[in-house]
Amino acid sequence: MDVTRLPHSTLDRLDARIAAWMSRHGVRLLRYAIGVVFIWFGGLKLIPGLSPAEDLVRNTVYFVNPDVFYPVLAAWEVLIGVLLLFRPTVRGALFLLALQMPGTFLPFVVLPEVCFSIWPLASPLDLFALTLEGQYIVKNLVLIAAGLVVGGTVRERATRERLL
Repeated sequence: MDVTRLPHSTLDRLDARIAAWMSRHGVRLLRYAIGVVFIWFGGLKLIPGLSPAEDLVRNTVYFVNPDVFYPVLAAWEVLIGVLLLFRPTVRGALFLLALQMPGTFLPFVVLPEVCFSIWPLASPLDLFALTLEGQYIVKNLVLIAAGLVVGGTVRERATRERLL
């Protein structure tokens, strides 16, 4: 007996309809959501002083000219977001995303004292004591996972409903 199934009832039919709607629209809405996040965060970086990540990025890439790198990163993020909004350009977005994401974890190596509340780490549990900057970086794991979910659909045939 499958205990995860509801008894055949109005509630079961409603549950099936909701699950079908989520299956039909979930990946597309996830793609749009990631696109909006990248456009938003990248757009903030395009205006000097507006992004809360500006100092973190500039201090992390001290080995390149941040006055050149920072606006390029901003445009890169906006481009990822825009490409995610249109199904035919998703592969390009995922390629740019795959190139960018490893760099987002660089502050853990270059600026660990900014990422961890307790530095140097006194115990393994201190790895979980993240600052707001550290939490900002760790949230990229969700973006990576979402990119994998979206990427898993790129070979599916586009229906009229799924062109965008």
